[in-house]
Amino acid sequence: MNILFATSEAVPLAKTGGLADVAGALPKALNKRGVDTRVVLPKYEEIPAALSSQFELIAHFTVSFGWRNQYCGLLKAEFDGTIYYLIDNEFYFKRKGLYGYGDDAERFVFFCFAVMEAVRYMEFHPDIVHCHDWQTGIIPFLLKTRYYHDPAWAYTKSVFTIHNLKYQGLFGIDLLKDLLGAGDDMFLTDSLEFHGAGSCMKGGLVYADKLTTVSGTYAQEIQTEYFGERLDSLLRYRSGDLIGIVNGIDDELFDPMNDSALEVPYRNSISRKRKNKVELQRELGLPQSEEIPLIGIVSRLVEQKGFDLIAATFEELLQEDVQFVVLGAGEGRYEHFLNDAAYHHPDKVAVWIGYDDRLARRIYAGSDMFAMPSQFEPCGLSQLIALRYRTVPIVRETGGLKDTVQAYNEYTGEGNGFSFTNYNAHDYMYTVRRALALFRNEEAWKQIVFNGNKEDYSWNRSAKAYISVYSQLAAHRKEKESWPVIL
Repeated sequence: MNILFATSEAVPLAKTGGLADVAGALPKALNKRGVDTRVVLPKYEEIPAALSSQFELIAHFTVSFGWRNQYCGLLKAEFDGTIYYLIDNEFYFKRKGLYGYGDDAERFVFFCFAVMEAVRYMEFHPDIVHCHDWQTGIIPFLLKTRYYHDPAWAYTKSVFTIHNLKYQGLFGIDLLKDLLGAGDDMFLTDSLEFHGAGSCMKGGLVYADKLTTVSGTYAQEIQTEYFGERLDSLLRYRSGDLIGIVNGIDDELFDPMNDSALEVPYRNSISRKRKNKVELQRELGLPQSEEIPLIGIVSRLVEQKGFDLIAATFEELLQEDVQFVVLGAGEGRYEHFLNDAAYHHPDKVAVWIGYDDRLARRIYAGSDMFAMPSQFEPCGLSQLIALRYRTVPIVRETGGLKDTVQAYNEYTGEGNGFSFTNYNAHDYMYTVRRALALFRNEEAWKQIVFNGNKEDYSWNRSAKAYISVYSQLAAHRKEKESWPVIL
């Protein structure tokens, strides 16, 4: 099979969040299984020069959308066995950052049209175009409406993956009509219209042949009113085509045995792992001790990630014999709160506002526990990385956190972390205190850490599940090709 990933970001080229990790690692895993998977994304200014310089221009052409005719360059390079294509238009993409501009609707509608045209120059006919989040949601719409009889897309099927339903690409109907050159009939409730606006996300949800999301629990949650972001009825209608597949992590990229950021490489040795804790404490100016439990947090500092629970319980938990290390950036109120806590408790709290990949890895490796009490979490990669580094997650039972972290049971010895169900501060604090108590039980703690390394959190299982989805669509495509032509 030939699979074309259309995405707005992908490691190693451009990243703002977990989507980039998925769009970088999943094609790599699929290619290892003999599925020719390629990735197409915009040529952002943010792409490091050392990488962008390796691309060669293979075509340039004009993209027509609405009344516009825009230049498009198509570039190609290969990294780690995966072919990447870049869509080049400096007017739209030669800017700082990936998103957040007033003309994002025009930028990503252009990108979707450009992908449709670029296939003509790729020497690669996709059996499946796999689209990710709202920035590529217009592609399945175009495939079913504008390009349905185009030979360049003959028999191609589409898959649309929801990474976070909250971000839907909502714009004015008149603007999207203008950009798409579409009439009123395309902006009804069963098409792109959404509560008086136009929705790019609905382009994927309505028109893609299969829908996936990034965990089984999230697939169920988004069909409810609480999590469904006003799209739950549509997702219930399409439930037969919706499947949840838990993300994986690149186990070569995240490997405590071969991570140059770590002071001491380790695999399953708690004693070697704790040498990294002491080094992290030293680096961040905390008292150095293997015996003090250290809780790590690497996150966007936003309400979704549970920071109202963390803030509400922080002072009380600091009465315990514990240390916190926090790395992240986000809402000013949380940044200010954490900086204030670090100022008043320099022996217990270290905070780094911003992001640093080296420090993130040292926190994953040096922490005993990893706190992630999210309000909602489609999948979550941080808990998977924590488990890979033998760090015990403390999570709320939602989305992918529920699917990947099982609460430790003292009676059976099962469970790889700690979890709570209800989103409230008391349950979170009780769960943290339970983890701190069990940390002091050496045998129990060894068992929890050991349980965490039993599961395969790489892309192996996830890639097989995606191949199953692709195969179903490809089989349907083959059936269609073999139908007799009736004249």
